[in-house]
Amino acid sequence: MKNFLLGTVIVVSGCGIGLAEGDPLRPRSTSPAMRATRASSLPTLDGDVINDPAWRDVEPAAGFWQTAPVEGAPASEATEVRIVFDDRNLYIGVICYDREPAAVFASDSRRDASLEETDSFQFILDTFLDRQNGVVFGTNPAGMEYDGQLTRKGAGRGLEGGAGRGAGGGFNLNWDGAWEVRTQVHDEGWSAEFAIPFRTLRYGHGAEQVWGINFQRNIRRKNETVFWAPLSHQFNLHRVQLAGTVVGVEAPKQRNLKLTPYGLGEVRDLESDPDVTSAGEFGADAKYNITGGLTLDLTYNTDFAQVEVDEQQINLDRFNLFFPEKRPFFLENAGFFTVGNPGETEIFFSRRIGISDDGAPIPIYGGGRLSGKIGSFTNVGLLVMQAESFEGEGIPSNNFAVARVSREFPNRSSIGGIFTNRQGTGSLAGDRDYN
Repeated sequence: MKNFLLGTVIVVSGCGIGLAEGDPLRPRSTSPAMRATRASSLPTLDGDVINDPAWRDVEPAAGFWQTAPVEGAPASEATEVRIVFDDRNLYIGVICYDREPAAVFASDSRRDASLEETDSFQFILDTFLDRQNGVVFGTNPAGMEYDGQLTRKGAGRGLEGGAGRGAGGGFNLNWDGAWEVRTQVHDEGWSAEFAIPFRTLRYGHGAEQVWGINFQRNIRRKNETVFWAPLSHQFNLHRVQLAGTVVGVEAPKQRNLKLTPYGLGEVRDLESDPDVTSAGEFGADAKYNITGGLTLDLTYNTDFAQVEVDEQQINLDRFNLFFPEKRPFFLENAGFFTVGNPGETEIFFSRRIGISDDGAPIPIYGGGRLSGKIGSFTNVGLLVMQAESFEGEGIPSNNFAVARVSREFPNRSSIGGIFTNRQGTGSLAGDRDYN
């Protein structure tokens, strides 16, 4: 068996960018702030924010500013955002006022489709207030669900990978959280109501949270992009160090356990196939929040049959294609395991687990994965997986282990290390079958 990208490697990296006073990348001392309030009555999740009494007495965030077409100009249409919460969910209600409601445009309703060529609203939550990581949620007037996980300082347009669709550093669009959104188009424009369970989010300790937050609205017919916390035209919503803040969120302590079992059965004619001794199999995935920031994932007899199919690619050179990771077990905090340039030089690439050199799937016995944050600035990732042998190609059973630790600093510097190992096991493994 060829040794592939996984190897016994230790990498320590760090980069520092000194920011002088007045530097456009420096977090602004005048960033806007808003307050979330406990809901006196729960919103009716139907997209009607204007007539819902749950939003009536909540102070809105308003005053959006353009990045395009006229950077620094006030938004041409008003936008109001309100945030309430209960013991289970965070609710966000937005009214996108428009003097021409008939011109409100929605081009797509597929999950995670682009929000650039449509009227849309999206926001980012920096739940650890580290100004470097976060989760993004968005929608358009058709009620589309758009979400993704941001890691490593919030890449701007053309910087640090942009809005990549993979599972590495930058923006992981394949991460899908559990949440709901409803929208309505009406005489005032259009509006949306989001319900985001706290169990979908990861956050630090404390009875009352302070989170980074920013809102973006696109007005398609005017090619206008506006933000609540102002940004320069070269940046996008992912620039979390320039976001505003939301105070007053009373987030519950997290001790959530999610178990996903599965079973596969077969029906056979025993008269025509009398040697059948078993039919079907079973397995399970489990997710447990050890703390608000650390998540433990466990899997047994992993089943990836329901994973979204890869987009077709054509390879015109001698280099391997890097298909993004879409298997749910590997997606959460996938960016914490990234060292190198995604798709070019990566120390660890999870898609190599469970696949042979010629692309044939290899069953996985099981494994465990611990990932998340300790405090607000230390990222950790531990992964152990055991794959079955593949006798058809003489591939032994393999054990994969990865350990990753990194520390982020307020001046956009970081230092970290990674250890990776592949060890052949079983009768097909040689004496020195490891990498």
